[in-house]
Amino acid sequence: MELKEQQEPLSVAEQINNLKELGLTIEDEALANSFLNDVSYFRFIKAYSLGLKLKNGNYNPNVTFNQLRELYLFNSNFRQLIFSQIERIEVNLRCRISNYISTTYGVLSYYDSFYFSNSKYHSAFMSDVNSEISRNKRSPFIFNFQKNYVDGKIPFYALVEILSFGTLSKFFKNMKNPDKKAVAQTFGIGYVYFESWIESLSYIRNICAHYGRFYNAKLIKTPKLYTQDRKNGIANNRIFGVLICMAHILKKDIAWNLFIVSIEKLFEKYPHVKKDTMGFPDNWKELID
Repeated sequence: MELKEQQEPLSVAEQINNLKELGLTIEDEALANSFLNDVSYFRFIKAYSLGLKLKNGNYNPNVTFNQLRELYLFNSNFRQLIFSQIERIEVNLRCRISNYISTTYGVLSYYDSFYFSNSKYHSAFMSDVNSEISRNKRSPFIFNFQKNYVDGKIPFYALVEILSFGTLSKFFKNMKNPDKKAVAQTFGIGYVYFESWIESLSYIRNICAHYGRFYNAKLIKTPKLYTQDRKNGIANNRIFGVLICMAHILKKDIAWNLFIVSIEKLFEKYPHVKKDTMGFPDNWKELID
């Protein structure tokens, strides 16, 4: 197969002309110019044109720049809403894993591979721990433990505060099954499902942190869904499937209800958004509540 040459970069004016040549209607060129000076052409056009082009690469009739911009703005707001709910789960998880490990095995037990399923994974975890401690050595609480405590070791209840969600997810995955079960039960969820959900949420959090796309996107790391959710037609490779898992973790509370209302308002504000491309069925509110 013959490899392609890298394309030459386009100025913003050239980007706009290229879009017009591809049949995209641009209602306000000044607005398009301003927007493309703030959001890269690659991030914006390549991602939000999906499903809106013909086989020859031209846009479907009546597709407009403002329509694509609407999809981008929806995704940005939607992503921020999701991130706020993941934060709640992440903070809860840090607390509950920390409390369980520290009180059951001791605050420095994480140093010992005996308490984990796989010694190789434990070794990799300790390498991550040492890197995080080194990176955070100027943090007042890290400095305090290293200077004033025996061997300068960091107790687990403090360590969890500097671990990434991804590292925390790997830590949980390497815990022994009875310990996983004990932590998962505090959320009222079976540990096999919970392990899958936490791994998926770590992936989703990274998408949020890197300003990624959930609109019309298939997920790579997918959660294991309950049988009933699958029977309801929920797909685990779209963001709605992850929201279903989050609903099981967070239960019904005021913050979650406000989250649902906020999503509904976004759908009203951005009418060009196609909910089904994110796995939302017509009765999504009923399922997620």
